[in-house]
Amino acid sequence: MTDLVKRALYRSGLLGLYHRVRNRRALTVVMFHRVLTEQDPRWASCDPDYTLEAGLLDRCLAFFARHYNPVSMDDVLAARRDGRPLPDRALLVTFDDGWADNHDHALPRLRAAGMPALLFTVADAVDRDEAFFQERLVAAFRLGRVRMPALLAALAEAGHPLAPVPADSLDGLRAVIAALEALSPERRAVVLAPFAAAMDDGTRQMVTGDELRALAAGGVAIGAHGKTHVPMPRAADLDAELAGARTILGRHLAAPPPATLSFPHGRYDDTVLARARASGYELAFTSDPVINASDDQPSWLLGRIGFDQSGVVDRHGRFRPDWIALDLFRAPIERLAV
Repeated sequence: MTDLVKRALYRSGLLGLYHRVRNRRALTVVMFHRVLTEQDPRWASCDPDYTLEAGLLDRCLAFFARHYNPVSMDDVLAARRDGRPLPDRALLVTFDDGWADNHDHALPRLRAAGMPALLFTVADAVDRDEAFFQERLVAAFRLGRVRMPALLAALAEAGHPLAPVPADSLDGLRAVIAALEALSPERRAVVLAPFAAAMDDGTRQMVTGDELRALAAGGVAIGAHGKTHVPMPRAADLDAELAGARTILGRHLAAPPPATLSFPHGRYDDTVLARARASGYELAFTSDPVINASDDQPSWLLGRIGFDQSGVVDRHGRFRPDWIALDLFRAPIERLAV
């Protein structure tokens, strides 16, 4: 589909009409991670695949307000618990991980737009300066502090050579990160030990307890994103990742433990699902890119559609609501569980 056709379909209102009919009785959940301004010192080292420039969040929120009826976590929980119907074309905004910039840049924009949201927070990341190892590696690479040959040599020395050899690029680095993710935490720590200083940029990245409470007071509900951010099917202590995370976050919030969960790295299996429900989670959010059927009431297991910079602006830096519409309005409608 050419750019001219995409623009014409959106500007003509045909895409909007299609959406109003097709997605009337469905819940769309969108997923963001980081939100930064270009003036923020964290912009130079962030992972571009998981970051949105703050002004673009404003424009996304305006798009959502135009085409959807935004709902809160409490609205979705009430629909699930009591069968209270959600509005037509309901939409829930979510964020993953627990970045400090969600407080600094996303919260004021959400409040200005009058839009509720839900932030899934890694319990052990609260009050911690450093980001997860994946983001710290990306930051060190983008700042020129770590290069691929040294990383590949460290992996090979630990008995994990990569073939074919990835390119000295951000895409190549992602292959290294995937290999590191497959290692045990202990073996990964050995490989990364020589790069520890280069991976520490001295900047606080993660949300504090005070910021978490300010987010909750400002209309951003808090959910859990595991205890350590490990993929739950590989967790050594699944109870800690589920029940433990609820307890820690409830303590930070001085409130009942969260009733909602999103799966780190989008990974889950039947065992994780069963244990999540047994741990008290009433809603679980995946990274499965589907719209959620909600004729009677929403499922307890919900899909989400992710956003980053490349999905909302073209190579000329122009905001593309037609791209967003084509992605969101046509996504599969499914019910992931009863």
